[in-house]
Amino acid sequence: MDLARNWIPENVKTIHLIAICGTGMGALACMLKDLGYEVTGSDQKVYPPMSDFLANKGICVRDGFSEDHVSHGPDLVVVGNAVTQNNPEALKMFEMDLNFCSMPQALNHFVAADKNILLVAGTHGKTTTSSILAWLLFEAGYDPTFMIGGILKNFDSNYRLGSGEYIVIEGDEYDTAFFDKGPKFMHYNPTMTVLTGVEFDHADIFSDLDHVITIFDAFVSGLSKDSLLIAFNGDKTIENLMAHINCRIERYGVGLTADWGLGDISIESARTSFKLLKRGKSFGEFNTQLFGIHNLCNAAAAVAIADHLMIPVEAISRGLETFQGIKRRQEIRGQKRRIMVMDDFAHHPTAVRETVSAAKALYPDRRLLAVFEPRTNSSMRKVFQTVYPQSFDSADVVCIRKPPLLQKIPVDDRFSSQKLVDDLKSRGREAYFFQDTDAIIDFIADTAKPNDLILIMSNGGFDNIHDRLLERL
Repeated sequence: MDLARNWIPENVKTIHLIAICGTGMGALACMLKDLGYEVTGSDQKVYPPMSDFLANKGICVRDGFSEDHVSHGPDLVVVGNAVTQNNPEALKMFEMDLNFCSMPQALNHFVAADKNILLVAGTHGKTTTSSILAWLLFEAGYDPTFMIGGILKNFDSNYRLGSGEYIVIEGDEYDTAFFDKGPKFMHYNPTMTVLTGVEFDHADIFSDLDHVITIFDAFVSGLSKDSLLIAFNGDKTIENLMAHINCRIERYGVGLTADWGLGDISIESARTSFKLLKRGKSFGEFNTQLFGIHNLCNAAAAVAIADHLMIPVEAISRGLETFQGIKRRQEIRGQKRRIMVMDDFAHHPTAVRETVSAAKALYPDRRLLAVFEPRTNSSMRKVFQTVYPQSFDSADVVCIRKPPLLQKIPVDDRFSSQKLVDDLKSRGREAYFFQDTDAIIDFIADTAKPNDLILIMSNGGFDNIHDRLLERL
């Protein structure tokens, strides 16, 4: 594999993206199109909504991978991290000596080169924190650019090109490309960074927690001494990492020990009011549609950055109150017969626990039916087998689906949904195992009652369970 052409030449006009339909690659393609480049792409899974999103931008997307898709000789090929070196388009790219780069390289070169980067990294809460921050900047008139791993309802988009000096980037710890196995966030030089937490995840690329810690240690120790790190104070792993960094540090979280600490919290009519303390003194009282301690901590981190950017408290307050949230994050998909269906992206045990707890706190008078599909490379492995049972303690009924892609995992490493159900029952939970999505829909349609809350958690489409369930109800 010859990496001599892994660079971005001058006077690029035509750009081809391999694996264009990923969330980040799709956003990058649209940004490049908006900047005036001629953009093409290909992917093996071309379907809505991303296919429609790209088509509406006038971007030609080819279904499947073929050397014919790059035979026209684009000035630059952007290679997605899901692409292997044996991909026919990658092989043709090398054969033709085409210039190529990764997604973060392209984002840096074409979009972030003349901007101050505000980066959000960590195992959990990246999308929510970066989305709140982007909206606060927009509401304050800072005209930000952003690229985030979820669709912001305020913009109906996961990206934006602004004329302001700041760009908000969700910093992913996942690997960059087949020719660069380092994490994506290592490509950025942020002015300010939020670190939300460090836990084991992505079992397909990380061997254990120590491996994850090594990656984050390299990242935070490489931050410029002039940059600012806003770090969550409720994570012992983060605290251990703090000994290795040279930049300025502030902490956020719960209570007086944090530079930015949550104070009194109250919930009324599906809205949350909370007080925020800055070094122990009142900074402000805010209202938001967000709920759950984890999301209020995410908001606190975004507020800390906003304050350093001299955004007035009044503008911060207005931004938090008008922030509409992110699709697939505690999103109400509909209500039938007074039965509410909520969608969430949660899949890691910590995220599942916080989401279930937050939903119950927001709707304490509703019976909570938690539906979970383990389908990530980590959740389909037994690494979290003994941890998941504690994640559903706030649920009244738990429905666990058999992992849909279990054949991808070695037999000895596979997660058992049936064992999870057995463990939940031993903790006193009412829990059920299901072979497929149809069986879950049948069960809920027969047993759901008015005033129930159906919380559906998966990082995938879950066989369109939300709409199908609402139709049955």
